[in-house]
Amino acid sequence: MRAKRIAIGEVPALALRISYVGELGWEIYAPSEQGLRLWDILWEAGQPLGVVAAGGGAFDSLRLEKGYRLWGNDIHTEYNPYEAGIGFAVRMRKGDFIGRDALRQSRAEGVGRKLCCMTLHDVNAVVMGKEPIVDGDGDGVLGYVTSANYGHSIGRGIVYGYLPTEYADVGTKVDVLYFGERLGATIAKEPLYDPDGSKMRA
Repeated sequence: MRAKRIAIGEVPALALRISYVGELGWEIYAPSEQGLRLWDILWEAGQPLGVVAAGGGAFDSLRLEKGYRLWGNDIHTEYNPYEAGIGFAVRMRKGDFIGRDALRQSRAEGVGRKLCCMTLHDVNAVVMGKEPIVDGDGDGVLGYVTSANYGHSIGRGIVYGYLPTEYADVGTKVDVLYFGERLGATIAKEPLYDPDGSKMRA
């Protein structure tokens, strides 16, 4: 969680020691007109180390294994931080701010739904997102998939979605409706990968 101005070759950059993929890593910010040169420098330097170019799909898969929420999918204005499982980030004692009264009321009333991590039973199955999540013993729609991808580190599909709190316990079975097929899933304890966060600390 530190930032420092550095030079990568001749490219000036701001390096942030932070990772959205659950591994020790960096975010690098540089002038856009020098982006290609930055890429070439890093690519060349990484060849002896076996560097690979991984895109947005890999990024999304890794952040789901780590339980990181994505704005616009898993978190947005329809859900509050307590429902999304990020109440730890709310600082109610920092003084007045927009939404403080609403958050205080939400916390006092408790939540009726929670963002849940689910893993698919079929290790070859994966869904795309927006699919209905239904009761494993019935047809009642409980919620919808907010994010989904295949978790390569855990060897199965990962699904996130908001469920009523009575279905949010680890071990609860649900189904995801995928093009007319019912895919079994189980509510899992998160994060699925590196639960103690040791891989992000040097």
